[in-house]
This record gives sequence, structure tokens and C-alpha cells, in this order.
Amino acid sequence: MNFRELDRYLRSKPNVTYDYPFDEKVRVYRIGEKMFALTADVSPLEINLKCDPLYALELRSLYKGIRAGYHMNKKHWNTVTLSDSDVDDETVRELIDHSFELVFSKLPKKVQRSLQ
Repeated sequence: MNFRELDRYLRSKPNVTYDYPFDEKVRVYRIGEKMFALTADVSPLEINLKCDPLYALELRSLYKGIRAGYHMNKKHWNTVTLSDSDVDDETVRELIDHSFELVFSKLPKKVQRSLQ
């Protein structure tokens, strides 16, 4: 998966927005103003994704390409390497879905309803 494909999949989620709050390279994807993914079009291609804490630990033990979130809360975020990685594209999409759903489920019900 390259940056263009990754970006297309992230933006395919309903009501997703993105911005550059940190610098001109790091793109932050949001649902309801809450971050669920961060990435940049640099090499190696990586993405930070929110994750259930126990699942995050399991993933880190299964894949060399998944580690504790870089510059993020290590308990709740993973960094997934996509370039030359043991993490296949389908798993990346599943982890994006998990992150999106996790963040969406934590939004206030009123915000959830307005986004549906």
C-alpha cells in the first residue's frame, strides 16, 4: 500500500476530515474532531492508529511492523510500518477500521447521531 492508496482508504470513511496541526507533512485524520489516524507521505511509510490496549499489545507481539505509537500514548496507539513490512494491506485496512470505530464509539451520542 502506498500513500495515495492509504489516503484514499482513510478518506473513504464517512465524515472524515483531515488537517495538518503539527507541521506541513503530518496529516491527521479525524472523525468528529477526534484523531483516529496520523501519517505522512515519507519513507518509510507509517501510520499511527488508535487501538484497544489489549489488542495493541497482541498486535505488537504478532508483527514486527507494529510497535507502540511514536510520539503518542503508548497504551492506546500503535505505529504500523507499511513499507517492507510483515503487515499486509488487508490487516492495515482492518486496523484503520478498528481505529475509526473505536474513536467514533467514544464520541458523545449527540455527535454520533449528527454524523450518521
